Amino acid sequence: MYSHLIDLNDYSVEQWNEIIKLARDIKSNPHIYEGACTGKIMGTLFYEPSTRTQMSFQSAMLRLGGGIIGFDNPQTSSIAKGENLKDTTKTVSGYSDIMVMRHHLEGAAKAAALTADCPVVNAGDGGHLHPTQTLTDLLTLTAEKRLTDLNIGVCGDLKNGRTVHSLVRALSKYEGNKFTFISTKALGLPEYIRKELIEGGAECADVSSIEEALLDLDVLYMTRIQKERFASDEEYERQKDVFVLNARKLKAAKKDLAVLHPLPRVDEITHEVDGDPRALYFKQANYGMYARMALILIILNYDGFKPKPLFEGESGGLKCANKRCIVNNEKGLKQSFVGGSDVLVCEYCEERVI
Repeated sequence: MYSHLIDLNDYSVEQWNEIIKLARDIKSNPHIYEGACTGKIMGTLFYEPSTRTQMSFQSAMLRLGGGIIGFDNPQTSSIAKGENLKDTTKTVSGYSDIMVMRHHLEGAAKAAALTADCPVVNAGDGGHLHPTQTLTDLLTLTAEKRLTDLNIGVCGDLKNGRTVHSLVRALSKYEGNKFTFISTKALGLPEYIRKELIEGGAECADVSSIEEALLDLDVLYMTRIQKERFASDEEYERQKDVFVLNARKLKAAKKDLAVLHPLPRVDEITHEVDGDPRALYFKQANYGMYARMALILIILNYDGFKPKPLFEGESGGLKCANKRCIVNNEKGLKQSFVGGSDVLVCEYCEERVI
C-alpha cells in the first residue's frame, strides 16, 4: 500500500500524476466509484479548525461508501483530560482503516505515524506542510491550465504558509516552472525551501507588491496572513493588510491568469474578484474532494509501493530549536536529524541546525 502521506515527497512525481489521473476519472465518472470503500472507516482528528480540508475528506469517504469517526474539536475528546498525542492516535487508528490528522504543532502527523495501526494522512501540521492541499492545487492546475512552463506568483505569509511550502516544492519538480515570491521580509519563504528550489534548477525572484509581479504571471497563489501563527496581535496587525488583490489590479494581468487560494480568505482578495473568470479558488475547493477521494482509494487499495522509512537519522545529542516542533512538546519522542557535516535537519519539522 502507499501507507502514510506525511510529506508529498514521500511519493514520486509519477505517483502524484497517478493520483491526479484517478481524481479526474472520479470527477468524470463518479458512479463507477460509489461503494468503493464500503466497510472502511476513516478517522479524522482535527486539533485545529478546518472547513474545506475536513469536510472534503469527509465528503470523499462518504461518496466512496465508507464511514467516518473522529473529532473536530479536541476539547470534546479525552485530550481535554490531558491525553497525549500517542494515546489518542494509537487508539483511533485501531478503530480506523485510514486516519487523517490536522495539528497545530509541526511534525505531529509524522509522530502519529510512528505508532499508528493504519495509514496516517497529514492534513496540515502547524506552519510546516499540507500535502493534500498540494494534490488539490496540482489537480486544479492540471484541469484548468497545465503543470509546466508556468510563472507562479505566491503571495502573503510565505514563512508560516504550509500550503505554500508544499506547493512550491511540488511545482519545482515539473519542467520550466519559475517562482515569484510576493511578501514582506518578515514573512518571506524559509531559506531552506528557497535553497532546495534553486538547487533543483528553479528560477526564483522576490518582489514587494502584487502590481510589480502581476503582468507576467500565469498563476497567482494568494494566501492569508495567518493570525494564529503570530506571537502577538500587534505583530499580526502590522502585516495583515499589506497584500490585497482587487479588480483594479487584475486589469493588468494576463487574460488566462489562474488565481488560486487555499482558503479561508480574510481581506486579501476582495469579493469583487469572485466574478472574474480567472478566480478559480471555489473550483479549487471542489477539486479538493476528488483529489482526496483518489488518495483514499490508492492508499487503501494499492500494493505496489514500498513506503520509505519514517526516520533515517539519529539525535547525535542535538535538540530541535523549533518550539513548535512536536518533539519538543510531546513526551516519549526521540530527537532525530539527517544531513551532512555542515547542516542537519530535524526529521519532524525540518528545522535546520548549522
